[in-house]
Amino acid sequence: MHFNRLVPNVYYKNINDGLKMFVDCLGFKMGHEELKSKEPFCVIEGNEFHLMLFQHEKLAKEHQPEFRLVTKNIEDVYQKVSTSHPEYLHPNLNKVTLRPWGAKEFALRDGQVCLIIQQW
Repeated sequence: MHFNRLVPNVYYKNINDGLKMFVDCLGFKMGHEELKSKEPFCVIEGNEFHLMLFQHEKLAKEHQPEFRLVTKNIEDVYQKVSTSHPEYLHPNLNKVTLRPWGAKEFALRDGQVCLIIQQW
């Protein structure tokens, strides 16, 4: 078997919260959208990164996902995010920190998702 990509589903009470984090803050692009449909959803993309965002209040209450995004330029990512969207910096990991396992990391948090930005 050969797989090319994992594309997780993320549920928000309000899909615009996810769009602010992933598109406005992190600069990913909208690949497909049905935001005006009865059950709004979209696909966001960036390089090898794909994610499906859904507006679904019940499932949003049940799921609080955490993802890691690996980069080769964590200082640049941190500088951009901390300047443009400091409200997303996670209070427990709001600076680039060398972790005991050898990775540099900082974290972002919106109302639904925790993103750990990581550089090995």
